[in-house]
Amino acid sequence: MDLGLKGRKALVTAASKGLGRACAEALIAEGADAFISSRDPSSIETTAKQIRAAGWMAADVSRPGEPEALVEAAVASLSGLDVLVVNAGGPAPGTFQSTPLEQWELAFHLTLMSAVRLMTASLPHLKRSDQGRVVFITSISVRQPIPSIVLSNAMRSAVTSLAKTLSGELAPDRITINCLAPNNILTDRTRSLAIAAGQDPDEAIRRGAAQAPMGRLGDPSEFGAACAFLCSKQAGYITGQTLGVDGGTLVGVY
Repeated sequence: MDLGLKGRKALVTAASKGLGRACAEALIAEGADAFISSRDPSSIETTAKQIRAAGWMAADVSRPGEPEALVEAAVASLSGLDVLVVNAGGPAPGTFQSTPLEQWELAFHLTLMSAVRLMTASLPHLKRSDQGRVVFITSISVRQPIPSIVLSNAMRSAVTSLAKTLSGELAPDRITINCLAPNNILTDRTRSLAIAAGQDPDEAIRRGAAQAPMGRLGDPSEFGAACAFLCSKQAGYITGQTLGVDGGTLVGVY
């Protein structure tokens, strides 16, 4: 199936590895021109060369001004913007009682305000596109909170509400706004959360795979494929949705 992404201009953030990289790779495989970013200059440059991205920039999207500069650089490099994939590293893990107040403000800027700033800067350019697509990468926790990551549970839920609000507001501009909610995808974040919980990461991965309905963890490429579809021409009437990419781990019916 031709997803109608050939020549489309995409910005993907936090794309040096994991889910962001998988989304960028999937878009590039469909013929899109992808501009990618992450906080680490060395990592994002290496990834850009490996996946043949159209351009790259090191940017910390949690810092005011940097999301705006990133969008400006991407638009200049690509000569426009059709697709925005909003991703950021996860906030620090912890329970409500173990999380210092100052961590809430850091998470606010990392997860919610980065999305707001990227969207604000991108919107004039997306409005000029005839196939404007926005995908926010969130988490299964927006439907089923995960213990010991209270900051992620709270902030990603806020991003989901933002996306739902934007979907109605921007529908007349033919811009679709959707979320992808992963769980049990094998990334570096999976390992880091296990370590933070005092677990052996390899054992945690084996246990997670054994407990998963499909008996395995998801591959980032499967997540990337879902992102590419939501950015496709065929997905033009899908907006305001949260699509779970979780191998059936969500217990609820919604």
